[in-house]
This record gives sequence, C-alpha cells and structure tokens, in this order.
Amino acid sequence: MVLLVIEVSIATFLSAGFIRSTLGDFLVVILIYCFIKSMFDWKPINVAIGVLIFAYVIELLQFFQVLKILNLQDHKILATILGSTFQISDLIAYTLGTITILILEQKIIN
Repeated sequence: MVLLVIEVSIATFLSAGFIRSTLGDFLVVILIYCFIKSMFDWKPINVAIGVLIFAYVIELLQFFQVLKILNLQDHKILATILGSTFQISDLIAYTLGTITILILEQKIIN
C-alpha cells in the first residue's frame, strides 16, 4: 500500500524531474510485482520477468504513440497510467527495479 500511495503521489503532484521520470518507473515495477505476488504463489523470477516484459510493452506502446493513434492523448488518466513519451531511461529504470526485486527476493529466501 505504501508503494501505491507513493506512486499516486508522484503521478499527481510532480510533473517533471528525476523522481517523476526515473524513480517512479523504478518503483512501478516493484509495485506491480508486489501486487501480483500478493495474489499468486508464483516463482519470483517468473513474476519479475513477466512484469519487466509488461513494462517494456507499455514503453513500446509509447514509442508508437498509441494514445495519439487512438485519439486518447487528451485523456489525462490514461496518459498518466500509460505515459506519453518513450524514453530509453525508462527501460533502464524498469530493468533496475526488476534487478532490485530479484536481489531482495534472494536475500529474503536465503
């Protein structure tokens, strides 16, 4: 729940900067991972990779400007959730978030 509050706060109150553009992306993969793991007893590696692929797909949709294609670019909630601009740094943040998940899971398991 704490991660969700942080993510909503970042999306709502910050419009630019490192926290909005990078830390938010880093945390969102951790949030999605925790959400899925709270419902399913799947292997951490499988969930982490699935979340990473999902994040990459969302970023790819941004690259192809899917909101603009569907004429939904002015829909504020969708633009906030899906994002509107492709950035390589987002892919790096997603990857680092996933690595963090796997490191933490390894430390918890051992």
